[in-house]
Amino acid sequence: MPPAGPSAGAPFALGSATRLVVSSLTSFPPGRVLVKLGAALVEVWHAGRCVTTYERCYGRGQEVLNLEHCLEVLERKPGALAGSTPLAPWRQQGRWPQSYDTFCQGLMTRLGKQPGARAMIGLLQLGRTHCPAAVQRAIETALTRGVQDSAAVRHLVATPQLERPQPTTLAIGALGADERALPSVALCATQLAVAG
Repeated sequence: MPPAGPSAGAPFALGSATRLVVSSLTSFPPGRVLVKLGAALVEVWHAGRCVTTYERCYGRGQEVLNLEHCLEVLERKPGALAGSTPLAPWRQQGRWPQSYDTFCQGLMTRLGKQPGARAMIGLLQLGRTHCPAAVQRAIETALTRGVQDSAAVRHLVATPQLERPQPTTLAIGALGADERALPSVALCATQLAVAG
């Protein structure tokens, strides 16, 4: 029989990113959290703010796992990324496309297994601060350009924020009457040749 879970709204902490809430396994951010069980949603609060919500799982013994919540743990043990349990739902949901596998394999070939997996985990963490679709587009763009570098992906993700719109050309109207032709320097060149 599984251990009893926390009561609704009771704070608790465990050593891993997967916690037992009532009778279903759920992934949370590491550290002390407050879980609020509602009729339709489970809210997870950490450091005074809501860090995630889940649709409530009514089945007993089911796992509701989110790879994003396991990234800190996987960063310490990056070799476990490929076989991690939360990765399977991401594959089924289309959140881990084939391009991620290709890019991750390229990173591991170039940097080594552990550093390459750690670099891929770092790219997944970009999805917290940037749109996950932008991260995916950046990885796919890097692949099409033959680049196997996480710094290039980070740059591609940040590029839209670095781009500024071009200023529009203003019609100068009446100011055009004051325009003159640029002065010629031919006379100066001739005088310098004679003086030289």
